[in-house]
Amino acid sequence: MEHELVLTQRGRRSGLPITVAVHSTARGPAAGGCRVTHYPQWRDGVADALRLSAAMTGKCAIAGLPLGGGKTVVAVPPGHTVDRRALLLDVGDTIAVLDGRYATGPDVGTGPDDMAVIAERTTHVFCRPASAGGSGDSSGHTATGVLAALRAVCEHRFGSADLAGRRVAILGLGRVGGHLLRLLATEKAQLLAADVEDRRALAAAHGATWVSPQDALSADVDVLVPAALGGLLTPHTVAGLRCAAIAGPANNQLDAPATAGLLHERGILWAPDVVVSAGGLIHATAVELLHETPAQVDARLHGIGATLAAILRTAAAGGLTPAAVVDRLIARPD
Repeated sequence: MEHELVLTQRGRRSGLPITVAVHSTARGPAAGGCRVTHYPQWRDGVADALRLSAAMTGKCAIAGLPLGGGKTVVAVPPGHTVDRRALLLDVGDTIAVLDGRYATGPDVGTGPDDMAVIAERTTHVFCRPASAGGSGDSSGHTATGVLAALRAVCEHRFGSADLAGRRVAILGLGRVGGHLLRLLATEKAQLLAADVEDRRALAAAHGATWVSPQDALSADVDVLVPAALGGLLTPHTVAGLRCAAIAGPANNQLDAPATAGLLHERGILWAPDVVVSAGGLIHATAVELLHETPAQVDARLHGIGATLAAILRTAAAGGLTPAAVVDRLIARPD
């Protein structure tokens, strides 16, 4: 077992299984979001917590944050109606037991208001609303980091960081995807947009063509931007891709590490998600956990582009995949 600690307990108010996985505290206290979503079985939630917390260690290391990786996952049974406040208080109690070894923030199924409820039971939480003394919604800062990454990808793949006229397909128009849609529209990119929910009005408001998720995945575009849940890139889906590059904020985009090699073989440039998606984490933890100045935080956010550019150059020079370079950096981040 590579994780330092895995705690799963039944919430005394909600009755739901809550897992906190601490992958590493070698660089500092662990940080990672709180995911509340449906799983067929509670053990599936534990498996997700293990996978996601390991990815958070890498994300913090690559971002240069003095933090380790952790994750909270609440496995909600299919069809179960959640007493949200009771559940969040249970999450807070679970995190409090760790006494500062891990702090949580928003993830799939949670937001800043939820962090304020968790904060009633523990101080080890970030991304609370600004009105509650926190840094607020991190999604806009995540999108800012993705935009910096997209410029680096386009510079490397096409020879110019200019996004005007670039054909971009955004798969997922949630909080981060919606922000990114607006940013790319301002940059005058040619946009396709898709989501499992009907958000075509949002797409139309920013000049994007609405398509199905499958059509977005297989679209003939310059850059595919996965902005929903992970596991999107599999041997099956990679075979049908027609994009030149992939860069987006969705976590754990690869179904398995070997899929990075399949993308490389097809000549598709994949920007590792642990780099691309780090903006929200960087902003929230730098403000609330590390207490950095606005100038320091801004430098970290815009540094995502430079970090990714260096990774892509190293990969190209060595005939490696960007994923392999990231793995080496995570193993020896200093």
